Amino acid sequence: MTDSKHLGALSAAYAATRPEEVAALYDSWSETYDADMSAAGYRHPTICLALLARHLPRGAAPLLDAGAGTGLIGEWLAITGYPKVEALDISQGMLDKAAAKGVYAALHCLAMGGPLPFADNAYAGIVSAGVFTSGHVGAEGLDELIRICKPGGVIVLTVKNTLWEGGFAKSIADLEAKGTVVRVEETAPYVSMPGEADTVPSRGLVLGVA
Repeated sequence: MTDSKHLGALSAAYAATRPEEVAALYDSWSETYDADMSAAGYRHPTICLALLARHLPRGAAPLLDAGAGTGLIGEWLAITGYPKVEALDISQGMLDKAAAKGVYAALHCLAMGGPLPFADNAYAGIVSAGVFTSGHVGAEGLDELIRICKPGGVIVLTVKNTLWEGGFAKSIADLEAKGTVVRVEETAPYVSMPGEADTVPSRGLVLGVA
């Protein structure tokens, strides 16, 4: 896939306004997604893995990969000692690719941003790489992730600067003020895809659930 075509896929995903539109775009991208993101130097999964390993003990289970895509981070979680990870993604095509890697205990084709069909306190930790971004999920997706994460667990996510500055930072501050979460770590802004021109920076965030 050429750079211009790759940029087109990203631009279309960022510009999407409906969940079904996002799902269809990622379904059509699933065949070349891994190669495209590798060529772009995609950093979110690596940074999320490092943050998770720093703040969640090895062997903690189960984990949820929220916005798993083709399972880029799922493979590494298995290697680094997290034995039971479930995948959630809006795109069945992406989940089919993830399933073929054989690293997930369960796969859930669901949209984030609304109610999720999981019990309270279901997961020891949640990782969400590249999901809180333009055209995908905003701060409204946090409440359900917090609900399904066990007290004492962590949620590791990346947030695009446009969202952060457009209200996400305030949502985090409000949750901290309520005692719902603790901001355990926040990275400096970084470029998630150095191989693509004009990539808007993002930051990594670790939230401890009270």
